[in-house]
Parts: sequence; structure tokens; C-alpha cells
Amino acid sequence: MPEGDTVFRTAQRLHTALAGAPIARFDLRVPGSATADLRGETVHAVVPHGKHLLLRAGACTLHSHLRMEGRWDLYRPGERWRRPGFRARAIVGVDAGLDGAHDAVGFDLAMVEVVPTRDEDRLVGHLGPDPLRDDWDPTEAARRLAADPRPVHVALQDQRIVAGFGNEYVNELLFLRGIHPRTPAADVDAAALIDLGARTIRANVGRRNRTFTGDARAPTWVYRREGRPCRRCGAPIRGGSLGAGSRAADPPHERIVFWCPVCQPLP
Repeated sequence: MPEGDTVFRTAQRLHTALAGAPIARFDLRVPGSATADLRGETVHAVVPHGKHLLLRAGACTLHSHLRMEGRWDLYRPGERWRRPGFRARAIVGVDAGLDGAHDAVGFDLAMVEVVPTRDEDRLVGHLGPDPLRDDWDPTEAARRLAADPRPVHVALQDQRIVAGFGNEYVNELLFLRGIHPRTPAADVDAAALIDLGARTIRANVGRRNRTFTGDARAPTWVYRREGRPCRRCGAPIRGGSLGAGSRAADPPHERIVFWCPVCQPLP
């Protein structure tokens, strides 16, 4: 599942392949931005912000969001794509990158739009602190979380509180802290939870395969392990769903939730 660490690594790959080179091929296959054309503009940078990707070229920014299934792949020009062409939403190609010519192809992207770079704040200005950015502010993230009355499982996924954590991270972090997912966010040790989340996502950025247990062969404690024994106590992992409540999260849909009834008792 694409979460903040996945987006960060994707931005690094795209930046390495595209930055510093003029765009030779550009095609957006989405309504609203299909007529945009950045050919000839030099790619300045590809940067992540939470779960958002910002490709800056010329005076414009190509904004994309991976959501649940999206991804960006890199190909040499003419190389056969590993995914069906009808799923491609964006193509950005260069001929003079540091490593030669590349085509970056975005598949199944949920958001694709071109805006003036000066207007980026309209896209990401609402986001909370991001633990993978240089301006990370754990105190502000903890303050926002502690002020939220919703279940902590919902609040911690609200990108306005902290940017980058998705459903897998939240389920795993709550297990590691021994917190039941329905506990009000205002009732948890917000600073400790935020600190654990930041340390975990930073550790996973450098790993090929995300893990929360330290063992790549058994990477998760509870996520998608409903009915299976807890790796700590042996009790069957429970599963269910939890809605976003009155303050809509991003996206504002019900999320699947997993917890150990012994290690994460209701308060």
C-alpha cells in the first residue's frame, strides 16, 4: 500500500532519472489536464509531501497522488511497459538525464493535475507535519493529535494532523503502543505515538520491504492478520471497520482495522 515512505522513495527515483533535463515527452490522460504540455521545460525537482508527489518543471508543478493502487514506473524509451497502457495516467520523458533517457509512467493515479508552482500551497497547504521532511515538527503533530476527539485510528490517518501515515502504519503503530483503535485520540500519549511513528517510517524509507516487526519474513503484527494468532500473546487477531466520523479524513471512507484484544484492550 502506498504510504509516506513509498511516496518518498518514488520521488527519489523520479528525481534521479528526470531532474536537470528538459522534458521531451509529456502526456496526461486525465480530464481537465489532458491539454497541458510541459515539453521543453526543465525538470527542477521531484519532491514528496506526505502522500503527494510534486514534479516541478519550468514554472509549473505536475501534482499526483498514488492513493491505493497508484505507482510511477521508469522505462527506457521503447521499453515494453509492465502494466496495461489503458491504466497509464501520465507520461513524462527525458532524453538527457544523468542516466540517459527515461520515461516515467504513472499508472492508476488518483490525482493528476498541472498548476503553477506558486500555487502548490493550494494542493498541500492543508497537510500536517511530515516526518520525512526537513521541517518536521513533532510537537505540532502531537498537539493536533491530542486535540482530536475521534478514535485514534481515524485521527492518525487524517493528513491534516500528520502527513504520510496510512492504514497499515496506523494499525501497526497502535499495536506497538498497546492502544485499542477506538480509543479517543485525546486520551493517548500523543507525543510518544507520534515519536514512534516518525522513527518507524524513517527506518522503513531505507528498506526495500516495509517491516514493523524487524523481520521481513513476518513484517506485520496485526495488519490483515484477522483470525491468526498474535505474534506476542497468541490471542486471535480481530478485525473490523471504523468510519471517519464528522471530521473527514483523507480519503473519508471507512477503514479496515485490526487489533489484538489482549495486547490492545479497550481502556
